[in-house]
Amino acid sequence: MKEIKALCRPNIWRLAAYSCARTEFSGRSATVFLDANENPYNKPFNRYPDPLQQELKQLLAAVKGVPAENIFLGNGSDEAIDLPYRIFCEPGIDNVVAIAPTYGMYEVCADVNNVEYRPVLLDADYRITADKLLGACDAHTKLMWICSPNNPTGNLIDREAIEKVLQMFQGIVIIDEAYSDFANARPFRHELASHPNLIVLNTMSKAWGCAAIRLGMAFASKDIIGLFNKVKYPYNVNALTQRQAIDALKDPFAVDKWVSIIKQERTRVMQAFADLPICKKVYPTEANFFLARVTDAQGIYDYLVDRGIIVRNRTRITLCDDCLRITIGTKSENQELLAALRKL
Repeated sequence: MKEIKALCRPNIWRLAAYSCARTEFSGRSATVFLDANENPYNKPFNRYPDPLQQELKQLLAAVKGVPAENIFLGNGSDEAIDLPYRIFCEPGIDNVVAIAPTYGMYEVCADVNNVEYRPVLLDADYRITADKLLGACDAHTKLMWICSPNNPTGNLIDREAIEKVLQMFQGIVIIDEAYSDFANARPFRHELASHPNLIVLNTMSKAWGCAAIRLGMAFASKDIIGLFNKVKYPYNVNALTQRQAIDALKDPFAVDKWVSIIKQERTRVMQAFADLPICKKVYPTEANFFLARVTDAQGIYDYLVDRGIIVRNRTRITLCDDCLRITIGTKSENQELLAALRKL
């Protein structure tokens, strides 16, 4: 791959990051804070949060098996998705490659940043080869997006294909592992030392049950994390989010229990769904949801909405004609869904 400096936008490489008050005294102790124009009353909410989330990163490092210096934290994964465009892609010149169908925010951020987005279709079984992805690249391809397990299809992208891309692609490979806690594969975040062009995304929204606090993470080399920290807003993760995440990370065994229950329910619900007359096919999944092709996705979706049950109609997505994406809920929620569908 090219050196990070060669991939980075020159203006970003030269950028002098904003120096906030809490960064300048970092590493020294203090009890009187008269540096940030804060209100001295209404503690603890009157103080700005740690801009680099050091305590939280130390806990995450232990749980995720990644050094704290290789972790970036953002306002949901969406911030970590947007930043690579701003760091590496010259608007109107560079392009990115992504599998299709996949998570829609990759394309939204490309459009916002005026970067050409090149979707590469999966096959009928939602698989893809490295050669097909690499064939869509040219000298101006800076990023490649691979969601695995993929959303909305639920399947893992072939590991050998990803590894070949990591070896052959001259730009940055971003693997979104938002659903990896529900899969049996080894996460790519453990491969950072072998691949300086790798960014791996993860989130507190799925297995950790913390979608409301909006905390996403990126794992990458120190050089890439340094660029993320240079470009991000100074206080991008608020104090309430940091505190809730710290509390959640202190009980990882609760998450293990949730994941185990969800995976058991996933098997049960998928088997029951496959037996429904409306079901044409249930696709394999390694996520906390599954994709199913049905007789009339829009009609079934409307029927469920009328009964207060919301699933995701993906029929307008490429390769997902008449498909519904169904998240695994509690046992009672899943039963309510199945009971309603059995009455169709």
